[in-house]
Amino acid sequence: MKPLIILSGPTAVGKTDTSIELAKRINGEIISADSMQVYRGMDIGTAKITTDEMKGIRHYLVNIIEPQDDFNVYIFKSMAKKAVEEIYSHGNIPIIVGGTGFYIQSVLYDIDFSETDNDFAYRHKLEDELKSKGAEYLFEMLREVDPKSCETIHMNNTKRVIRALEYYHMNHTPISSHNEEQRQKSSPYDYRYFVLTDERDRLYERIDRRVDIMVERGLADEVKKLYDMGVDEKCTSMQGIGYKEMLEYIKGNVSLETAIETIKLNTRHFAKRQLTWFKREPEAELINIKDYGYDKSLIVDYMIKKTEGIVK
Repeated sequence: MKPLIILSGPTAVGKTDTSIELAKRINGEIISADSMQVYRGMDIGTAKITTDEMKGIRHYLVNIIEPQDDFNVYIFKSMAKKAVEEIYSHGNIPIIVGGTGFYIQSVLYDIDFSETDNDFAYRHKLEDELKSKGAEYLFEMLREVDPKSCETIHMNNTKRVIRALEYYHMNHTPISSHNEEQRQKSSPYDYRYFVLTDERDRLYERIDRRVDIMVERGLADEVKKLYDMGVDEKCTSMQGIGYKEMLEYIKGNVSLETAIETIKLNTRHFAKRQLTWFKREPEAELINIKDYGYDKSLIVDYMIKKTEGIVK
């Protein structure tokens, strides 16, 4: 089996800098497993890595589609697997980096997320109910039939909520059970799965500081520019944390202060859900960065030691 390294963890934990140093030391190339950094023109609100920050390390699945376009796990898996093969052709090690556990899982276990079982009539019915009754109504519908999915799907991620309800409608079994079964599949890769963590208070401080920096760098202007281009709440891209809240401010529905505080709150909740997901991954090794004195080099030293069997 060919080697693969996963580096994940909650938002703002420090994955980017750590992944760059790891890639430099093992001849790695990085595949982004971030559902938002794929979009062009969405830089500030995604804390998108810059060319300078890449330090010469090749990155895949960053800045590849327009914000009006849809992006989901099916598209990600296809693109990521192609990137993996390209990296192998260079004689290098693929490193999947990001906080979207669902995306990582799709590649790691070669999960079947076939879309052939769609019921468009039922989907349209759910979409109509979303418009008339709201996201919370659909989320409670999901909680009744698949409470486990509600632990990892946010109420406002209505596309995933609808997909989970649609799956249950078609198969009479929760999509969380399907995903759990798929997770039991053997991986086609010889992999190591690292998850960076931190003390909750410190992580939340980093999240709040990151949001403040985004605002200072012009997040509101970025969202307004996108909105003026026709990118609104109907677009998948505008459902991202930071964008949907700031759009409410741009539209005059809330104050700037409220938008900022809501972004911070939603990001903290998102980080908590991310950790819940990663703790369920049986082969994932949690690395508390506090145990290494927040020294990136020591963390990378440890990861390299753990990858001796797959990295030549």
